[in-house]
Amino acid sequence: MKQIWLIFAQAVTIVAAALFAVSVFQPQWLGRGGAAAVVRVAQEAVNPAGTGAGAGNTLSYATAAQRALPAVVSIVVALSPEAVRERTPNPLLEDPFLRRFFEGEGDVLLPEDDSEADSGFGSGVMVSEDGYVLTNNHVIENGEGIEVGFSDGRTFPARLVGSDPESDLAVLKIDSNEALPAITFAGNESLRIGDVVLAIGNPFGVGQTVTMGIVSALGRSELGLSTFENYIQTDAAINPGNSGGALVDGSGNLVGINTAIFSRSGGSLGIGFAIPVSLVRHVMEEIIAHGTVTRGWIGVEIQELTPELAESFRVQDSGAKTLIAGVLTEGPAYKAGVEPGDILLAIDDQPIASPKDMQTRVAAIRPGDSAKFVFLRDGRELTKNIEIARRPLPKDMRR
Repeated sequence: MKQIWLIFAQAVTIVAAALFAVSVFQPQWLGRGGAAAVVRVAQEAVNPAGTGAGAGNTLSYATAAQRALPAVVSIVVALSPEAVRERTPNPLLEDPFLRRFFEGEGDVLLPEDDSEADSGFGSGVMVSEDGYVLTNNHVIENGEGIEVGFSDGRTFPARLVGSDPESDLAVLKIDSNEALPAITFAGNESLRIGDVVLAIGNPFGVGQTVTMGIVSALGRSELGLSTFENYIQTDAAINPGNSGGALVDGSGNLVGINTAIFSRSGGSLGIGFAIPVSLVRHVMEEIIAHGTVTRGWIGVEIQELTPELAESFRVQDSGAKTLIAGVLTEGPAYKAGVEPGDILLAIDDQPIASPKDMQTRVAAIRPGDSAKFVFLRDGRELTKNIEIARRPLPKDMRR
């Protein structure tokens, strides 16, 4: 009996030792294994739509970013001596203000000793495989040399094809022996408030960066940034250096060109503005075809018809908002008999909601064509057929 007990004890000891050795060196033999039994590793998943589930059930916009990233470039501009003097450091305003990303000390590459810099940076978007690049006019204005850099390290000298200060857009051209990555444009009316968007650019010159937000508002105007305003507002983080970069939708398609932010400090506070793709495309095609943008013009000064002005002109509540404050001698409106004090009601039977609306509508009419304008004068409606002229360039208007 004593011998049997001794054999049993030895067997239990051997089995226990064997189990210990297996649990340490080959735990999978026992169907369990340390961290493997606690940590569940997700299997790689493919997201065919480019949004939503990227890895397992994780929300990801990696596919959208990967589609757009190769076409977003950095832009370095050698500034003229005059521009350098204008861009010396200046104290930021204490009150909220609208800031273009290429103005002030936040956008100039200032050396550590705060002396004057002779270069600046921004972003751009490749719009065609043969080398056309879109950016903001304020990124490249007063530049004496422009260099475009890709995320893979390639750089190219660029020439200015043309610019449009009134929309703050410009088109550059680079030459390459191979096809270049080009972004895909979204449809003109595809964007909605609440849609997810990605802002891609070169903030503060740190390198290509992607941030995410939503469309906060559409059709923002009266911001004082340019003559023709119809901005997308977004809370995607955009900062100095993002100017001219891409705002893309959840599929990686271009919906706008990042242009400005509302900020107290020059950094992002969650209110950014982008030029919508509808305006971008029109301006780009005009510049590529003609080197400039042709717009209609009738030669009047306009202002909003406030309740006080409406009362002084004895205007009943007609919904009109646009007062003709001045008429340029020998201009199209002058020749048609328009007078200061006339109140614009409609153009080609379409009601005019505001001075900006009137300006945009007239600009869209081809020079040489005639349009029917309906005014209110002394309580009576009158119709004037006005032949549209070509809108002078901004530099011509200042003369």
